[in-house]
Amino acid sequence: MISSDKQIRLLIVDDEVGFAEVLRKRLERRGILVETAYRGEDAVRVLREKHFDVVLLDLKLEGMDGIEILKVFKMLDPNLPVLMLTGHGCEKAAAESIRLGVADYLSKPVEFSLLLEKVQQASSRKEVPRGKGESSSG
Repeated sequence: MISSDKQIRLLIVDDEVGFAEVLRKRLERRGILVETAYRGEDAVRVLREKHFDVVLLDLKLEGMDGIEILKVFKMLDPNLPVLMLTGHGCEKAAAESIRLGVADYLSKPVEFSLLLEKVQQASSRKEVPRGKGESSSG
């Protein structure tokens, strides 16, 4: 369940505009703050400007593909959970994305309840205790 004081911030990167928009609307109805990017270059720019708890990244995009974008995202924020989503099942790409640290690899079409669950799970892994530099000696 999503708590009211901590909204999940999600970035959807998918060049299928209709799919991304429907997904955005469905997730926003469940209290998730969603931004969309339809090209890899736009996704990198948005990630540099804003903080996200989770990214939903399509594997096959024009220009930069999902693997290239994943590499950049992991350089910018190594702890950022990325869920790779694809309609083109490819074992090589799945293995590469897992090696690069994706939180999960999902195939289109994905059941919405499963996707929502994966977003919530990935977001909870991203949370960092407030006092990063504090020690508990005492």
